[in-house]
Amino acid sequence: MSGTPALYSPKAMRAEKRAVAGNSVLAALLITGGKIVVGVTTGSLGILSEAAHSALDLIAALLTYLSVGVSDKPADADHQYGHGKVENFSAFVETGLLLLTCIWVIYEAIVRLFFRRVEVEPSVWAFAVMLISMAVDYWRSRALGRIATKYDSQALEADALHFSTDIYSAGVVVLGLALILAGRIYNLDWLRLADPIAALFVAGVIVSVSWRLARRTIDALLDAAPAGVRAQITDAVSHVDGVLEIGRVRIRRSGNRYFADLAVGLARTVTFQRSEQLVEAVTVAVRGILPDADVTVQPLPRAQRSENIFDRIRAVATRHNLNVHDITVQDFDGQLHVEQHVELDERMTLKDAHDQVTELEADMRHDVPEIAAILTHIESEPATIEKPEELVRDADLERQLKVVATGFPDVLDVHEFVITRVRGRLYVSCHCTIADNLSLVRVHDIQTELEIRFKQAAPELFRVLIHPEPSTDNRR
Repeated sequence: MSGTPALYSPKAMRAEKRAVAGNSVLAALLITGGKIVVGVTTGSLGILSEAAHSALDLIAALLTYLSVGVSDKPADADHQYGHGKVENFSAFVETGLLLLTCIWVIYEAIVRLFFRRVEVEPSVWAFAVMLISMAVDYWRSRALGRIATKYDSQALEADALHFSTDIYSAGVVVLGLALILAGRIYNLDWLRLADPIAALFVAGVIVSVSWRLARRTIDALLDAAPAGVRAQITDAVSHVDGVLEIGRVRIRRSGNRYFADLAVGLARTVTFQRSEQLVEAVTVAVRGILPDADVTVQPLPRAQRSENIFDRIRAVATRHNLNVHDITVQDFDGQLHVEQHVELDERMTLKDAHDQVTELEADMRHDVPEIAAILTHIESEPATIEKPEELVRDADLERQLKVVATGFPDVLDVHEFVITRVRGRLYVSCHCTIADNLSLVRVHDIQTELEIRFKQAAPELFRVLIHPEPSTDNRR
């Protein structure tokens, strides 16, 4: 149940498969001719049934030779899943040919058993051709089986199975000829029935092979999933961290290639990049069961039971392809009031931005009925790269801001000031050292208050950005 190993090049694979299929055709041609000649000269139904079997094997070998040449062609615009089904169809045709052989052999055996006596001449040539046939069948079944396993080829595997069963059926024919010869030596006339009985046994072998092939090829042509594989894939994917549910698992085979189509539930709050990572993890899990499979994964957004109201608000915003931040929720006597900031393209008009926010708030109220009121602060999301007019060196302003920072006990140090002028307005940024163990809520409050104090001390500042750093970071 493995795909074609990646270490084999397509060109080498096609050459090796066609070579072993071509050798099988030549062997089938020689064996069929020998059996026909000996079967006619000896009158043995067993040998003639084997000749008919070999003749159909010759046709099957030709079909296999042609199919492996076509099946390995790459996918194109008209055959987007490749041409691998040609191998499955070839194996299906072989099954039909084998069943035709059975009908003729069974009919002739019944006639010879009950309605017409046919004398069989167990000559040396009869034994020789059958023994040679067994040796050749052993050689080519091993060769075909090795390449079939190496490249997971159903057509070559069908041929290998044929020729391995041919060894046993030919052995039964040899046994029938030996019994006929023994009957003549010891005057046991009833042993003449050994030949048609042997032919019936050969037919039984063919029926058994045909049934096994029929089930496999029909399953492949009808895109039946291999037994147990769906459950294995479901189990493997369910262990991928981040997968909430598995909605669909479909598997189909085309030649030696498997195609898997899955739909998996992911948390609706995950980012697009995280979703892509999870899809890759699911693909790896599937290929652990079906190596080299072509895997398609459809992520489905799903709500988690552990979601809080903030997650639910962000989920609605994500559905609108918007980013909300600075969300605060206040409870007034059981009534939830939400305040949030949302960034919209700075090139939008106020009317368009307001309409988009109104639609967002309506969806939030619908999905989170506990919300009684929403107030959204609209911010412009930069769409252009700013070009500062100058980098300002102002030691007095830096000293002034550092003095302001000393009024905050939790602020250990401020440094790395950068002051720029953009469109006539001053921007300032700096790094702020704070104790390691403070919570993010407290750190954010300090940043906000410090920015306010900076602007109060220097009203000319238009924007202040403070980057917090843990105290241990500055000791390195």
